[in-house]
Amino acid sequence: MPELWDVYDIDRVKTGRTAVRGEVLAPGDMHLVIHICIFGSDGRLLIQQRQPWKTWPEYWDVTVGGSALLGENSRQAAHRELLEELGLDIDFTTLRPTFTHNFDEGFDDFYILVRDVDIHKLRLQPEEVKSVAWATADEVFRMMDEGRFIPFYKSFVQSLFDLQGKSDFLNI
Repeated sequence: MPELWDVYDIDRVKTGRTAVRGEVLAPGDMHLVIHICIFGSDGRLLIQQRQPWKTWPEYWDVTVGGSALLGENSRQAAHRELLEELGLDIDFTTLRPTFTHNFDEGFDDFYILVRDVDIHKLRLQPEEVKSVAWATADEVFRMMDEGRFIPFYKSFVQSLFDLQGKSDFLNI
């Protein structure tokens, strides 16, 4: 069964139309994506390695990411993706995205959480996730230099590390 998404307009209002994952969106149509970055209390980021048949095969990535499905809001999508990919059940009811990145085809809500997670107790989704690990910023940057991590801007990755445990962008 194809994966269906809600279609949004530029103001992040649902249009009442749907899109099928993999099909090109019409000009001006947008969809909702979420990413979750879980940091341990020691400042390391929980990262996942993508399966060889996925986009960015065998690359390492932030903790979890994915598209919101038809009828889901951002928090519901974040909860579902985290539960599906890692078997981790975190209540997103009172959580808001740390920030939203706008891209050509939509909106990407980033949740930055601090949680100490025992990676040996995670249930990895075999269709999506090959492996998980904890990594420092320097380790992520080294993986990026080696072409083994999704090629985000390094300044962007640094900002994820800088924002862990913060509720504001102000440094006061």
